[in-house]
This record gives sequence, structure tokens and C-alpha cells, in this order.
Amino acid sequence: MAASAEEYAAFEERVRRTVYMDNLSPQVTENVLKAALDQFVNVVNVQFIPNYINPQSLPRAALVEMETLNQASAIIAEMADSPFMVLGMPRPVRARTAEVEMFDSRPKKPGRKITYKWLDPEDPDFEVARKIKVLTRKHASETEFLLNHQLKEEENLANQQLETLKAHYKKYELIDAVLSDNTAKKLADRYRIPLSDA
Repeated sequence: MAASAEEYAAFEERVRRTVYMDNLSPQVTENVLKAALDQFVNVVNVQFIPNYINPQSLPRAALVEMETLNQASAIIAEMADSPFMVLGMPRPVRARTAEVEMFDSRPKKPGRKITYKWLDPEDPDFEVARKIKVLTRKHASETEFLLNHQLKEEENLANQQLETLKAHYKKYELIDAVLSDNTAKKLADRYRIPLSDA
């Protein structure tokens, strides 16, 4: 059933206030994205767009509705000027204005009529449709390969960051132990070095 002109106008206003964000890490959740953006704008709603091409259906993009059109424009401009990273992952998030077709819950445009028909194998459009189908399958397999490669790189980076954190914590424990058992004071006295209490 077609929406009324007022309902469709309200939907279009919502679309204008919404930002499409992609290149998101699979670990990004709605709360994480809201917390990251709430520093700059007021987020009304976050809706992840499922990745139907990949069997894992990881969220790779999201529609983020802002409170005002100015806030949506500001966040797009800000993210175009400087990289915006969520969860410290090495993939900068991209943002652009959302489009009507991105919403799966969009109302039917008033006055729009959709017609469809089955194609005969002799029809020239049948060959075009077949080529598009083959190209879509090829694109899906390439996308899956690239996603798996990117996830592996992110996992390696996360492990590397964890190892670095553990190494820094061991150094901190060593320094804390040297200060707490008076080894630092004994060494300072032995080598006549003034030791700061701070």
C-alpha cells in the first residue's frame, strides 16, 4: 500500500538526517558506534545493514540517524577531513549521505507503480540478466576472500597490540617492584644519584 504524501515526506526528512557509514569492523556494536559519535553529534538511531553476500552476515555498514540535518552534514564533513577509527582498528570508517534505497523499511512512494515480467530466453535482456548474475557471483566470492584477509590482518594486529600491552605491564610491574622494595633507593645511594620522591 502506498504511503500518503505526508508520510513519505517525513521519511525523506529522516533519510536526509541519516548518514551511511561503511568499512566498519565486525566488532563494532550499536553501543560502541553511538558512544563514538555522541562526542560530536546526537545519535537518534543506529541500524546495521546485514551483509547478505557473506555467509557470516557480519555488519559492515550502518545507517546512523542524527537529530538534525546539520549534525549529519557536520559528521560527514568531519569524517572526510580526518580518519575516524572505531575500536582502534586499522580501517578508517567512511561516511556519506544516506539514500532512500538503503532503507529496507521504506514506504512505497506515492504514485509509483512497479511492473515486472518473466524474460524469454530469446529476449536480448535475458543475456544481460545472465551476465549480471555471473558477475554478481564473481563479486561475492572476491568480497568474501577480501573480507577473510582483512579479518585475519585485524586479528594479527589485535594480537600484536595485546602482546605490546603485556610487555608494557611487565615493565610497569618491574618498576613498581624496584620502587617498593627500596632497590631504587639503594642504587641511588650507591651511585650518589638524587632520587625524586615523585
